[in-house]
Amino acid sequence: MYANQDVPQNAQDATNWQQVEDAHLEFLHELGSRIAAADPLHEVLNRVVEFATSIVRCDACLIFVLQGEKLVLRASKIPHAELVDNLDLQLGQGITGWVAENREPVAIAKNAAGDTRFKAFKDLPEDRFEAFLSVPLLSRGKLVGVINVQHRKPHEHTQREIQLLSTIGFLVGAEIEMARLEMEREELSDRLETRKVVDRAKGILQRDLKIDEESAYAALRKQSRQKRRSMRELAEAIVLSDELRRVGRTGSDIRHPAK
Repeated sequence: MYANQDVPQNAQDATNWQQVEDAHLEFLHELGSRIAAADPLHEVLNRVVEFATSIVRCDACLIFVLQGEKLVLRASKIPHAELVDNLDLQLGQGITGWVAENREPVAIAKNAAGDTRFKAFKDLPEDRFEAFLSVPLLSRGKLVGVINVQHRKPHEHTQREIQLLSTIGFLVGAEIEMARLEMEREELSDRLETRKVVDRAKGILQRDLKIDEESAYAALRKQSRQKRRSMRELAEAIVLSDELRRVGRTGSDIRHPAK
């Protein structure tokens, strides 16, 4: 990778440089195909992380996606299962929040933690890294998120690295926004399905236990906590049990018709 060279110096460099450029084009083509196929947001973001870290050789790469008024960590080169989808920050908070709010990149070669905009998150080992490069992800001028690359040791980012990462931000912004909207649509659909099955389960409890709707919901919630199962799982079990009972009664009526 020739991230530290702005132009090839000889024929061999030119060949290698062309191979890198071809890989970049291949990635963009693949990314477009993934979006067209409506790949899940996290798959798209993880591929962007792979591509970004192939351009800027780094020790860490984080992608934050705008969710309402907050930036939510959605992908990371270093595994953070407990933080991805859970860690969030406000616009303007930390270097990442500043980049999002001002929609311009920030490159810090060393002692990133000493920057006045820096905010530490105790669970992120990347907070102790020296170098920090952060660029906004944009779609038609609208903020979509922020991508950060970090180095454990001091690293002077070249203009080429900054430009390439900024270009990624512009190129994938629209695709990430589409994937994010698709994820939100699926989550909304799931919430609606959950509400439907919970309502059915409440109706069954109201009928069988002769209780009102509020009491039925309270009973569901209590059982959910005690059994450590989601409300949806518990509701689906109640609905299934009711359907099996009705099928059983129907079968019994067929075998033993009324005289």
